[in-house]
Amino acid sequence: MQSHADPSPPPPETPSAETLQTVIFDGELIRRLDRPGPRYTSYPTANHFSGDFNEQAYQDCVVQEEEAPQPRDLSLYFHIPFCAHLCFYCACNKIVTRNRDKAAKYLDYLLRELDLQSLRFKAGRRVSQLHWGGGTPTYLDREQMAVLMKAIRNRFSLADDEQGEYSIEVDPRTVDRETVEFLRSLGFNRVSIGVQDFDPQVQKKVHRIQSEEETLRVVETARQSGFRSINLDLIYGLPAQSVESFERTLDQILAIDPDRIALYNYAHLPNLFRPQQKIDARDLPPPETKLEILRCAVVKLTRAGYHYIGMDHFARANDALAVAQRENRLHRNFQGYSTHPECNLIGFGISAIGMMGASYSQNFRTLDPYYQRIDQNRLPIFRGIVLAPDDRLRRALIHSLACQFRISIPEIEECHGIRFKAYFQDELRELAELEALGLLSMEDREIRVTPKGRLLVRNLCMIFDRYLKRERIPQYSRVI
Repeated sequence: MQSHADPSPPPPETPSAETLQTVIFDGELIRRLDRPGPRYTSYPTANHFSGDFNEQAYQDCVVQEEEAPQPRDLSLYFHIPFCAHLCFYCACNKIVTRNRDKAAKYLDYLLRELDLQSLRFKAGRRVSQLHWGGGTPTYLDREQMAVLMKAIRNRFSLADDEQGEYSIEVDPRTVDRETVEFLRSLGFNRVSIGVQDFDPQVQKKVHRIQSEEETLRVVETARQSGFRSINLDLIYGLPAQSVESFERTLDQILAIDPDRIALYNYAHLPNLFRPQQKIDARDLPPPETKLEILRCAVVKLTRAGYHYIGMDHFARANDALAVAQRENRLHRNFQGYSTHPECNLIGFGISAIGMMGASYSQNFRTLDPYYQRIDQNRLPIFRGIVLAPDDRLRRALIHSLACQFRISIPEIEECHGIRFKAYFQDELRELAELEALGLLSMEDREIRVTPKGRLLVRNLCMIFDRYLKRERIPQYSRVI
């Protein structure tokens, strides 16, 4: 039966492009340009590393860096692959097990790798950045974590708490108040907490049940314990998500008020990542809904005072990431965005990637070859690359776009000894097409990403990627 009550007023129209502090969301443009592409935590990306790069090649790079007049600080990454529970969406290199003996054995080999690496560096080498990732680093018990941290401090000289950036990834389901306080006492001053989505139906679909109360307890304890920065991870595009449900999650996140928020796109690649085979693709939100979820998130976060740092990351204006970006000090590596641009990175554990000068190296990705190599008193490196001059040039351009949203042409010409417009004739023609769409502006001395282009900065980076143009079937997530 038709109602004769006064009709509700129509909802306000949503503009096609909405201006938000540091970014403009243009849905039509995003739909048009969305495509698979790298996240550029390195250039060249890891799939272009070579098995010809071995332990001796790595040692040569270390010697070159150590003999520099002023050796750069070190950044250390430790990969702890173990998890007690399987999250269906996860694409990380992980080992799901409740057998804690496996972690004890892994820790033993990790300490041996630490010895093998530390012998290659001068005594007391300064470390200004440390990150434990996974997996679930807090799968280790307190005694094991203390042993690992003590071993690190015995072999390297960690910068003091005010200067160093020491971070750890935490699953709120695996830690209590005492453990969070213990992590701070070990020296960690930054924490990243996985949330993904608070909606119960979504959590059930991805096999990660985690209450808001659990998360809030960890956040509050971290603040009370003196952690300087707290990041919360979210994922859009998960099964059973809707615009309304994710809005509720965002409201809950904003009430928690973290310093940083990472908003990742769920890439459903079940052929590459077996846990994703447990997700029914019919439960995934359609592309139009997924894009609207992103638009809603960008609007809410920027209106709440978060600045878009780039490639899925938001930060408060006073957070170190936002400050580093304003001061042109922001850097990008295998942990994402970093405030320490001049560090050489050493990766420990399976699949860990390091950066030493103009080279990258990666450890074996599974336990058996990793253990076998260390049993031979050799570093467990299985591939890597020494960057050619063209690689270093393009890496500088890609990282400048990803971190600062600009390229200074005179700086690039001076540092790399090229004539920019002659060297990049083809790339400049491609950029001109995107300039016509409003994604960037090109002047004689500068290329600058516009607010409309910032969500699509990966597209701009890809133009300078020489390797990508030769790939027949690129295995990457979509940019949005």
